[in-house]
Amino acid sequence: MTAAGHATGLATGLARSQTVSATAERGITILGATGSIGTSTIDLLRRDRAHYRVEALSAHRNAPALAKLARELNARLAVVADPSSYRELKDALAGSGVEAAAGEEALVEAACRPADWVMAAISGASGLKPTLAAIERGATVALANKECLVCAGALFMRRAVAANATVLPVDSEHNAVFQALGAGERADLKRVILTASGGPFRTWSLEAIKAATPEQALRHPNWSMGPKVTIDSATLMNKGLELIEAHHLFALKPDEVDVLVHPQSVVHGLVEFRDGSMVAQLGTPDMRTPIAHCLAWPRRMNAPAPRLDLAQIGKLTFEEPDLTRFPALGLAREALKAGGAAPTILNAADEVAVGEFIAGKLGFWGIPALVEAVLAAATGRGLLAEPTTIDAALAVDHIARCLARDLLPEIAVKAS
Repeated sequence: MTAAGHATGLATGLARSQTVSATAERGITILGATGSIGTSTIDLLRRDRAHYRVEALSAHRNAPALAKLARELNARLAVVADPSSYRELKDALAGSGVEAAAGEEALVEAACRPADWVMAAISGASGLKPTLAAIERGATVALANKECLVCAGALFMRRAVAANATVLPVDSEHNAVFQALGAGERADLKRVILTASGGPFRTWSLEAIKAATPEQALRHPNWSMGPKVTIDSATLMNKGLELIEAHHLFALKPDEVDVLVHPQSVVHGLVEFRDGSMVAQLGTPDMRTPIAHCLAWPRRMNAPAPRLDLAQIGKLTFEEPDLTRFPALGLAREALKAGGAAPTILNAADEVAVGEFIAGKLGFWGIPALVEAVLAAATGRGLLAEPTTIDAALAVDHIARCLARDLLPEIAVKAS
């Protein structure tokens, strides 16, 4: 089944899966082992080694860190995506019995190894092919790669259903919705609500936001994340991308998913049913909680995240997102409504824009401005047809990045 339980409904899928043995050893592959999600996953594995066997680990180019992890966890295969790091990895693994490999094909091979559960935490478009390979062999895939659903969501979820794969959402918001959906039938769902902290600029004026620096944007008030996701949280583009992900994960119409700003980051997601009931998942802002839910699913496991003390927190507040100060969220919602390749283009343009902002070549306000300009240019060129293959999605992604770089000088001047 998929996270949404497209055909049979979430409750049926959960009931069927309760037959999984509580004592069986589970084979694990972690794609993106040295990133923040991979590191948190490994922290959980270290606390419960008896129940997990590590099949494969991958990293982009950090060969020393990957080799250290592979040795510690007794992995069978270690893969670096960057072929230039292969020799360093192979030398670091000499005598360990761990196989070393490098490149795109090796990443796909890692995903195809006989692991029951695959953490898909490779960031960017390079995660598309290995994640799809894991899905197509019917594995349980803990999905932390946004691009899989933003760039080719319809394709991924169709393949997951066809392969009888299980897709478990790792993002805290989608994982919260996944848990809350268990309280009712899909037919009784009215809407899903994703929460956003509001980022570091939630209370800033429009003028101050326009002048924000990378250092300021990287100071997230609640979460510790990589720079790309942290900047996206500051623009609220991250929440826009999550709207698109939720649409695919849970088979939602665009008007069935909303966003609320919730600065305490305690309520991660809510589900409203047609009888007026609202079911929410709450927890401290620690990614080990949703990862632990996916790692042990359909059971539960002990996790080290701080326990929630509602009395100490005292109050929880919510507010509507301000699309004037945070236009990126509105752009993402429009891309969701447009469908086809619009989300792919949105994501590619945003990656370029965020990279240029971090490099100091584009102002903060230039991020949504560049994304909007690329979407308009792509629409004018008739590039919005839905990608039907991974290669087609990657081709659209490449074109959108080229458009973004072509438009960058003009937008950088206008947004300065």
